[in-house]
Amino acid sequence: MLKEFREFALKGSVIDLAIGIIIGGAFNQVVNSLVNDIIMPPIGLLLGKVDFSNLYIDLTGGGYQSLADAQEAGAATLNYGLFINTLINFVIVAFAVFLLVKAVNQSREVAEELAGKKEEAPTEPTTKDCPYCFSTIAIKATRCPNCTSEL
Repeated sequence: MLKEFREFALKGSVIDLAIGIIIGGAFNQVVNSLVNDIIMPPIGLLLGKVDFSNLYIDLTGGGYQSLADAQEAGAATLNYGLFINTLINFVIVAFAVFLLVKAVNQSREVAEELAGKKEEAPTEPTTKDCPYCFSTIAIKATRCPNCTSEL
C-alpha cells in the first residue's frame, strides 16, 4: 500500500496539481490586491462609501442598533448585507480575473504572431539540384562534383 501511495504521489499529474494549487494561491493574492487596492477604492468613492455589511433582519425582534450588537447579544439575524457585499466582491473578482485572462491571451497571441513571422521569413537557398544527375550541390557551384557537368 505504501508503494502504491508513493507511485500515486510521484505521478506527473499529482505534481502538476500541487504546482497549480501553489500558483493559484499566489494568483489569489494578486487578484485580491487588485480588487481591494485598485478597483474597490474608486467604486467606494463613486457609491459614496456605501457599506452593506450592517444591513440585517433581526429575527428575534430585539431592535438592536447594529449587526455587531445583535450578534453580541446572540440574536438570530439574516445578514443580507454581508451577502450583498460578498456578491459584489465576487462580481468584481470575476471581472478582474476576466481582464487578466484576456490580457494574458492577447499577449500570448502577439507572441505567437511574432514567432510565426520569424519562422515565415524567407531564407535564401544554399543548395540546388544538378539538372543532369539531380544530386544536391552548393548554390555557387559552376560544375557538379558528382557528374562533372558544367552548370
